[in-house]
Amino acid sequence: MNMRTTRIGVDIGGTFTDFVLHDEARGITRTGKRPTTPEQPSRAIVEGIERLLAETGTSAGQIADIVHGTTLITNTVLERTGAKVGLLATAGLRDVLEMGRESRYDVDDLFMQPVPVLVARQLRRGIGGRLRADGGEQEPLDEQAVAREVRALVEDHGIEALAIAFMHAYRNPAHERRAREIVHALYPDLLVSLSCEVAPEIREYERTTTACVNAYVQPRVHGYLERLGGDLAALGFEGNLYIMLSGGGITTVEDAKRYPVRLIESGPAAGAMAAAFMARLTDEERVISFDVGGTTAKMCLIEQGRPHIKHDFEAGRLRKFMQGSGLPLKVTVIDMIEIGSGGGSIAMADPTGLMKVGPRSASSVPGPVCYDRGGTEPTVTDADLLLGYLNPEYFLGGEMALSLDKVRRAIHERLALPLGLDNESAARGIQEIVNENMAAATRMHLAEKGKDPRAYTLFAFGGAGPVHAYALARRLKLSRIIVPMGAGVVSALGFLVAAPAVDEVRGYVTGLDSADWTHVNAIFAEMEHAATAILQGAAGRDARICLQLSADMRYLGQGFEITVPIPAAPLGPQHVAAIRQSFLDTYAERFDRVVQDVDVEVINWRLSASLPAQHISLAHQPVDTPARRGEREVFFHGFGNIATPVYDRYALKPGMHLQGPAVVEERESSCSFGPDCSFRIDAHFNLVIDIDPDFALAGSAEARQAEGVLQ
Repeated sequence: MNMRTTRIGVDIGGTFTDFVLHDEARGITRTGKRPTTPEQPSRAIVEGIERLLAETGTSAGQIADIVHGTTLITNTVLERTGAKVGLLATAGLRDVLEMGRESRYDVDDLFMQPVPVLVARQLRRGIGGRLRADGGEQEPLDEQAVAREVRALVEDHGIEALAIAFMHAYRNPAHERRAREIVHALYPDLLVSLSCEVAPEIREYERTTTACVNAYVQPRVHGYLERLGGDLAALGFEGNLYIMLSGGGITTVEDAKRYPVRLIESGPAAGAMAAAFMARLTDEERVISFDVGGTTAKMCLIEQGRPHIKHDFEAGRLRKFMQGSGLPLKVTVIDMIEIGSGGGSIAMADPTGLMKVGPRSASSVPGPVCYDRGGTEPTVTDADLLLGYLNPEYFLGGEMALSLDKVRRAIHERLALPLGLDNESAARGIQEIVNENMAAATRMHLAEKGKDPRAYTLFAFGGAGPVHAYALARRLKLSRIIVPMGAGVVSALGFLVAAPAVDEVRGYVTGLDSADWTHVNAIFAEMEHAATAILQGAAGRDARICLQLSADMRYLGQGFEITVPIPAAPLGPQHVAAIRQSFLDTYAERFDRVVQDVDVEVINWRLSASLPAQHISLAHQPVDTPARRGEREVFFHGFGNIATPVYDRYALKPGMHLQGPAVVEERESSCSFGPDCSFRIDAHFNLVIDIDPDFALAGSAEARQAEGVLQ
């Protein structure tokens, strides 16, 4: 009988699906990449896994677990392709979805489009019964109304899922749970989402919206995971399938089916977890995670080896950077910024004679022009190829030849002629726009947190991340870039290094000095029991579970709160001073000031539980061939076109030190950097690039020669 020692991470992107196979017992790590099959995502998954198994001599029966992230939930909300959902709300409050916060996200736009609701008014029904703010019952639940209204929703309107969100259910879930019992007695197969379980927090609008989004995507997620499980079983897979959570942990398929809204940022989270893992491995305390795939670029701050986390998220924004223009959700997510600037982002000349890049993407079908799969609109990848960053003969290790002639023709017809430019100037324009878009988004993200980008190292990965890392680093005035081995598939690595984790939250609003600590400890005991049950099921055995406690706190009278670490339970009056000081320290770090002589209150209590993560290395045995492959002309902003040495990433050995300019090629990505850089290979096979900020001012012969090329 084969021992199950193999683990596989799978990341479905807009253009490519990435894979990492790791077998610690056999000392095997293998990566893979296949074009995404958007019409049937599981097909690319199965084909990629089959190939990895064949390459490593592994049988499907040896796979212990597969960890997967998906953008299905995000796409469902963006495209409005979810289920027909009904809502049971407290009588008089069925319109909370449309009332929202009673504010406009753009006060200057007289024709502002309202945020569309997911549940039509005729599918929202008011139910008698009322709870007070302290959880006490003011009016009993009208059970006959529950049965009557759900019959109408199912039989007259054909709803596919139901959300239940009653007033103050975060404080007392009794009415919601009784309503679910009534619904299931009538319709056992109807999917029901309770706000007290999906988002047991204060704020009626956000809690109701989160429950509705959970119900909206639940049928589609059920179908997707069932199909994927069936396809993997047909392959012979008998291990465990896990799903990445938006907050960076992983969970079981059963839990993902119950709370699919918690997967809304599942795909992007993996890259941030991989960056956090590498930051710990290289002892880098402050890192900007820079993940660029075929469709988007994603940036996240990693400090002390942990990504920044937040507990709210706005999905499906009508305007990308306009807060309030989307659906507010109460879910734990990795705090990152995402923009539509990936390798497949399409460049075009607009009617005013200006060049635009993105957010439209060529995706995997038809893909960039250079893929020669029917694409006709030039993309960022096409510009990368024309300017020398990519090798047309070594894309995907030579498996996909790139058509430079078709790129020249497309850029000439679509951009150069309309804009009165030559081909190379048009390609440079694409680069300038996309790089500045990335830099502007990163500056904004750091500025919102009061951070100086110059204090950070850029960790670049994804298929296009290393290609654009040097240009971004120079714009942000960063001095160091780290590109890991297997950079093009590092997001898939994130699935394997992320720990199984559960985040629980309970709403209990109280002044810190007047808290009922018996009730607080009961809340934490309930959360610990729920989290432990899930994690022990995921581990398949008793395992050491790490618990971290925190609280959402604010000064009395403030409208919003910050998350503050607190001591381990059980808690009591003796911990008040320590909790208050933790709040003051966190507040000062965020806002650079504290307020004296104002009471502090707690809004929510949080518990994060996790199992130990596994250490994985993408290191390899260097090939015994010359590291330098030759040279080609590459364009570097500020230096022009330079004859640049090209290196084989797999022949570079730890301890090697070289001088730029250089192109370093590997199977899934390529990294280029100018003459103001030196680079080395560290003990973990990472490419560490140091930028000399004074190089252009040094007046060296090399600098003058490089600047002269631009003339």
